[in-house]
Amino acid sequence: MKKILIVRTDRVGDVIMITPMIRELRLRFPDSFIATLTQPYTAEILANNPYLDTIITDDLKKENFWTVVKELRKYKFTDALLVLPTERAAYQLFFAGIKNRIGVGRKLYEVITLMKSVSRNNYFNLRHEADYCMDLARKIGVVTNNIQPEIFLSDKEKEDAEKFLVERRILPGDFKLVIHTGSRGSAPNWSEGKYLSLIEKIFETFDTNKVKLFLTAVEMSDDFIKKVKGIGGEKIIDVSKELTNLRALIRFISKADLFVCSSTGPIHIADALNIRCIGIHCHRPMSSAKIWGVINKKSINLEVSEENCKKYCSADQNTCGIEHGLGIEEVINSMRPFMTF
Repeated sequence: MKKILIVRTDRVGDVIMITPMIRELRLRFPDSFIATLTQPYTAEILANNPYLDTIITDDLKKENFWTVVKELRKYKFTDALLVLPTERAAYQLFFAGIKNRIGVGRKLYEVITLMKSVSRNNYFNLRHEADYCMDLARKIGVVTNNIQPEIFLSDKEKEDAEKFLVERRILPGDFKLVIHTGSRGSAPNWSEGKYLSLIEKIFETFDTNKVKLFLTAVEMSDDFIKKVKGIGGEKIIDVSKELTNLRALIRFISKADLFVCSSTGPIHIADALNIRCIGIHCHRPMSSAKIWGVINKKSINLEVSEENCKKYCSADQNTCGIEHGLGIEEVINSMRPFMTF
């Protein structure tokens, strides 16, 4: 019997990209044992996943290196898929005695530990991140083009999400528009001032009598929240302080009718929950919609044009010009098909 470990110890959006792998590995090897190794906080993404047998975590602290190795040894894994190359994980898999270990590229520590590899070909002919992840599963026999991510809620969580809305007097007919203004530096993003202008334009353009606009980013400044409230009053609801953990955020996003966000973790959560999204993306290859766009068919990915990228971004592309390269009107026009009541 195959015992497969999938390793991805980086951030929220990155871990969401391994959920298609989990599903497709289960479909290909129905009798296998499948586990993941993630950081503790991102493990919440994988809760209730019916294709997964167990979730192992690593807090990445130096003193806990061997604790994780001992935990991995217990399972006697036959295969390990190191989706994000890290020296720590490469050695953990080696010392855990996993025979078939597959990583990405040819880092020195991968060579030293005799790890097999798949190549991203220096991102030539860009593909989606979830598709690159799937290459490791394909290496051990998976054959698929289905890279749609998934997050699963329990019945209790669905009930809690409904209760959260009822307690805030959100009516069944209210249109729940969620705007997540933050990215914690994980992706190019607009300033608060530009998001403020977007919200003003929303209230100018659409009939908002049935709209409740929710704000979810914990990074929002008090000044921004005050100004936003001045635009829409009670129609604008800041729930950022009430979503006290990742699972609470997931539950809340599951109730959104439309989710607007830059290319960061929360929009990938919405994608995995099959929520309609408008994604705001940089044009630069490693931040583009081609790699990090929303996959579900309900959604729209907006990206800075090549012309505006050249005009507003620095020549070395270290400074992103997304603030000026993607306009508010483009987001408003993308919202029009969804904002009909």
